[in-house]
Amino acid sequence: MSDPVTLSLLSVILVSVVSFAGVLTLVLKDVTIRKFLLYFVAFSAGALFGDAFIHLLPEVTADGFTTNISLYILSGVIVSFLVEKGVHWRHCHIPSSKKHPHTFAYMNLFGDAVHNFIDGLIIAASYMVSVPIGIATTIAVVFHEIPQEIGDFGVLLHGGFSKNKALMLNFLTAATAIAGALIALAVSAQIEGSIVFLASFAAGGFIYIAGADLIPELHKRFTIKSSIGQIIALLLGMGVMYLLIFLE
Repeated sequence: MSDPVTLSLLSVILVSVVSFAGVLTLVLKDVTIRKFLLYFVAFSAGALFGDAFIHLLPEVTADGFTTNISLYILSGVIVSFLVEKGVHWRHCHIPSSKKHPHTFAYMNLFGDAVHNFIDGLIIAASYMVSVPIGIATTIAVVFHEIPQEIGDFGVLLHGGFSKNKALMLNFLTAATAIAGALIALAVSAQIEGSIVFLASFAAGGFIYIAGADLIPELHKRFTIKSSIGQIIALLLGMGVMYLLIFLE
């Protein structure tokens, strides 16, 4: 199967299903989850950096690194920053309850929906560049989504939602990736040069997420053993992205 449209849709459906990773919080101890997620975060940071610098940027700069490409990359950084601000801009001081979920839980849902919509754009745009780059981007997104979705599930529970409702809402926000993919596919078919913009935008978003969100998380826990594990996981994420070059 090499049809980029079909692969894009299958990939975003996979990313949507990853939203159910939150159920792990119900069957695993908090200590186990924290250790487990720490290395997922490190691997995810490596995969995002690797996808941006090994796959996306070399592809869009094959004919030269222009000012426009720089602006496209920066737009990805700025939009990612704004989405993150959208999640954190309000805080509710009303005690959490089933009848009154915290405002921050609703804001988290909104921010997550926008974030997943952008993921859908990025995945579809990557497949339009080439199937191997689409696969690399999907892997990077999936490994980023696992710790994020577990964290989002915890936020919703803390915000006052029931377990079933939290899982359902997490899945619905994740499904916005499908809408993002459909729009990217439609735009790339109608607007010439849109793939260069979308791929550059994706690279900027990945660089921001890995550098501003994930790497700082790794600095919150410092032990020699943990740090060595994080470095190995980070390098493994980059290594996987490098090995995927040979699929091209």
